Amino acid sequence: MWYSIVDRRGKDNAVERVHLSVSRLSLAQKLDLMETLWAALSRDDNKLESPAWHKTVLEDREDAFKAGRVSGSDWEEAKKRIRKNVS
Repeated sequence: MWYSIVDRRGKDNAVERVHLSVSRLSLAQKLDLMETLWAALSRDDNKLESPAWHKTVLEDREDAFKAGRVSGSDWEEAKKRIRKNVS
């Protein structure tokens, strides 16, 4: 699988494409790429806008929680449950 990464630079908004075969990367390389992309995205997090449907989903989940249709757990318990289910 090939992906193109677009890098916009300068005021002229010139675009540089980098072609990358993600399927050929090792797991460590994929994780490193993901961390690098996340770091770049999070530097400009004030420019990121969630799509409208995110708000709807969050509101629906909050309503379900308040109505007692779903329950929550603390983060440590959630991590234990996740680890148990993926091991």
